[in-house]
Amino acid sequence: MHPTDFAKHLTTFLTDFLTGQRNVSRNTIKSYRDTFKLLLHYCQEQEGIAAEAITMETLSSHRILHFLDWVENIRRCSVSTRNQRLAAIHSFFRYAQGEEPAGLYHFQQVLAIPVKKAGASSIAHLTPEAMQLLLAQPDTTTVGGRRHLTLMSVLYDTGARVQELIDLKIRDVVLCGPALIILTGKGRKIRRVPLMRGTVMLLEHYLQEHDLGQPWKNETPLFVNKQQKMLTEKGVAYIISIYAEQARRISPLIPAKVHPHMFRHSKAMHLLQAGVNLIYIRDFLGHTDIKVTEVYARADTETKRKAIEQACADLIDVSNLPDWTKDRALLSWLSEL
Repeated sequence: MHPTDFAKHLTTFLTDFLTGQRNVSRNTIKSYRDTFKLLLHYCQEQEGIAAEAITMETLSSHRILHFLDWVENIRRCSVSTRNQRLAAIHSFFRYAQGEEPAGLYHFQQVLAIPVKKAGASSIAHLTPEAMQLLLAQPDTTTVGGRRHLTLMSVLYDTGARVQELIDLKIRDVVLCGPALIILTGKGRKIRRVPLMRGTVMLLEHYLQEHDLGQPWKNETPLFVNKQQKMLTEKGVAYIISIYAEQARRISPLIPAKVHPHMFRHSKAMHLLQAGVNLIYIRDFLGHTDIKVTEVYARADTETKRKAIEQACADLIDVSNLPDWTKDRALLSWLSEL
């Protein structure tokens, strides 16, 4: 059987176009790959179409819509996940337009599928007190405890995405002069994030304890697992979950679920509450659009309350309100109720 046009376009899209022309990160390629693995699974299991029989014409806008509904309703994925899958499909069909102009009308029908609007979700974050309690949990008398404290401190202090933390190399840590960490974010955008004194001291001790200061170790990952291999997102989440459970036994400030991205949200909220300008927070987090950063301002009710209290006079005088506990008639009526 000859390869179909879909097989040809998808292979070139994933192996040549994304890496050679778009220069996207490996995580983006993995996300796109997973989308099409899921689409092939859907076509085989739900539509009865074998993978080798799928063509570009097979992937009509109606079939793509059915696939997205299946992702959301049968697989119980969120609307954001549904939209992420659609974004990968849109990117592929935009590429196919240039490779096969004869199918332009068909491709544009797929490109016309809109993203689904989702309700605004609250930003899960920890209060400064809760974060302090969480960071106090690792046992610093052990090597593993000191390593975990350093990892969580770097994650919070830099506001890094978990993948940015995993990708850190020794060369990305600059402790001489103004201490900073160099993060490589989405789209391979690089940003330099300053470090607080406490995190600097932890990193200095960590590098010395693990003998990571030699120049020939510059390409070594900053954090590794017990097998001396690069950490995974699940590995970081597991480390955090251990200490979150410990802290939860001490205080109700710790929510039922604490995930790595909550450290990033918490850092952003704490900067905002400290009066840091949104422009600086945007650059600190590596956002390309200030609108993305504005979600923290919309979610921060405490800062809103303080701003309103400062801007508006309290027009209600409560000093002359009567003491209802001295009203015997009212007390008698309440007793008889």
